[in-house]
Amino acid sequence: MTGVRHYDQDEPGTLSVYRAVLLNASIYNFISQAPRVRLSRKFALLGLLLAPVVGAADAVTDQPWSTSAFSIETGVLWEVGSGTPLAYRLVPTQLSWRSAKVFGHEFDDGSILLVRHRITLLGTWIESGPETHYIAIDGSPSIEWWNKTGTWALVGGSGGGLGGLDSRGVKGGQGQDFTFNWFIRGGIEHVISPGRSLSAGIMYQHMSNGGQTKPNPGIDALGFALGYAWKY
Repeated sequence: MTGVRHYDQDEPGTLSVYRAVLLNASIYNFISQAPRVRLSRKFALLGLLLAPVVGAADAVTDQPWSTSAFSIETGVLWEVGSGTPLAYRLVPTQLSWRSAKVFGHEFDDGSILLVRHRITLLGTWIESGPETHYIAIDGSPSIEWWNKTGTWALVGGSGGGLGGLDSRGVKGGQGQDFTFNWFIRGGIEHVISPGRSLSAGIMYQHMSNGGQTKPNPGIDALGFALGYAWKY
């Protein structure tokens, strides 16, 4: 029929919208044919008219990447490089903020590949090594592939930052307090409830002062990280 839009009831969220259209027509006819209906009742009917459409929109847009989120992650990293003879062992704790989706691509199967901003406050306990702690600020993109239902994702990213530690002047240790860092991370994130998720993955971190001292042994550490994230 000309001028009438047909709805595919198999599309996500479309069934609710389809029913809402039918309901809207019935309510509109009732209101237009009953001019003496009290104003308060007309507003109540208007609320019924809009509620199914709003509910369907919320169901579609309430995804893990739709708003900003905080996360806290911790783990253990072991020295794997040849820059220092010392067997460093690091326990990093990361408090991170992730933005909503910046851009992405949705595939035909409904899954989505996207990028978010990620800023991290890093506090590392140097469990084994001459120094005791490292505090830094880092930035990186968060690259995420989510399945079509938004219940789990493959996540990763690479970035870096700068900070300070308590250098001791020990041979094989860090040459000064001011230190750069670079990292790469990857893992899996699983939604456990609306707005809440757990993660597990691997992390590599490099720390050095960029050649500002001679020698500049640096640290190259590899290990795992576990995390918890929440939307706000």
